[in-house]
Amino acid sequence: MTEKTRSENAFSLRRRELLAGMASIPMMSMLGGPVRAQDYPTAEVNTTGLAVTDDTVTVGILHSVTGTMAISETGSVQAEKLAIKQINEMGGVLGRKIEFIQEDGASDWPTFAEKAKKLLVNDKVASVMGCWTSASRKAVLPVFEQYNGMLFYPTFYEGLEESPNVIYTGQEATQQIIAGLDWVAKEKGAKSFYLLGSDYIWPRTSNKIARKHIEEHLGAKVVGEEYYPLGHTQFNSVINKIKLKKPDVIYAIVVGGSNVAFYKQLKAAGIDMTKEKPVLLTISVTEDEILGIGGENIVGAYACMKYFQSLDNPNNEAFVAAFKEMWGDDIVIGDVTQAAYLGPWLWKLAVEKAGSFDIDKIKAALPGIEFDKAPEGYVKVHENHHLWSKTRVGRARDDGQYDLVYETADLVEPDPFPEGYQ
Repeated sequence: MTEKTRSENAFSLRRRELLAGMASIPMMSMLGGPVRAQDYPTAEVNTTGLAVTDDTVTVGILHSVTGTMAISETGSVQAEKLAIKQINEMGGVLGRKIEFIQEDGASDWPTFAEKAKKLLVNDKVASVMGCWTSASRKAVLPVFEQYNGMLFYPTFYEGLEESPNVIYTGQEATQQIIAGLDWVAKEKGAKSFYLLGSDYIWPRTSNKIARKHIEEHLGAKVVGEEYYPLGHTQFNSVINKIKLKKPDVIYAIVVGGSNVAFYKQLKAAGIDMTKEKPVLLTISVTEDEILGIGGENIVGAYACMKYFQSLDNPNNEAFVAAFKEMWGDDIVIGDVTQAAYLGPWLWKLAVEKAGSFDIDKIKAALPGIEFDKAPEGYVKVHENHHLWSKTRVGRARDDGQYDLVYETADLVEPDPFPEGYQ
């Protein structure tokens, strides 16, 4: 037997042990006690006509699995399905197995709104796990508020929003944008920044916050700012501008398939991110995107997020093993994928705390919900419907993973409306 074979066999054995351990965790120890459907009659736990029966409860999954955003959103779908599978194996929610209806937002914001209305009005789903871009979230928000649905939104975003009908399982600006800029200014001595983003709400608003922080709080300078449409693939012009301006930091918020072209062209132009001059700091490239970009094209870049697949803790080790077991050994897991995984679990915890599937009762139950089995570590729902979480910085390796180089000692309180940044 070769050393490689022994290593692979040992990994397979460890994976089986982890999966067996997860499957055997009694609901009593993980989520507060075993629950039987007969203890919660449907007429009492579903007073508003949601898709709840004596045996099942139906939720919605709404992400782009086609179009330019599919590269980013497919992982969210996979994570949500994994969470649903695990919850069902542990007995479901109030003793009911979760079924799901999946809709494709198709990287088109009006389509997201149309599909959201279908899920809430026609299908009467008990909750929806969905969206990725801020544009898609803004498109569906009026629908969820009008029809009193509950959306679990997984993406790091610009903040400046708080809705009783949304739980934001990703980070907002103070936890990611401001914290990341503080880190690069302190650790890398950055004094000049070139801001680059895709042309829609999140990158523009994020860079507005970033510019304000750079200029007014860090005493540094923005030497350029550019935006390109989703799906854009020609970045040579802006790369030439960056080379002329010689910023200390390229602050990149390019999303979706455009990342593949951007990072390949950046490398082809001779910008070597392993030399850290300039430093490339992104808040949009997770391991999911690197799978398309190629690790060799982004090695040396830094990312500020709350989760990396390489995090070393028992929760994450079990999560990664279960994810690969379900979706294949070659799969990778990024920040938004992990945040999407939290959605079904937080919803389950809220339903069981409320003892009801009714949306208004779930809204009241959500603040204070704690989940200590999160792959990122412990998380807690704030009264503003965002999560307490840590800020982390990783550095991209050539194998498509990140090395953790910084994390906050404590959880960072979410503040979606930071004073002076609105």
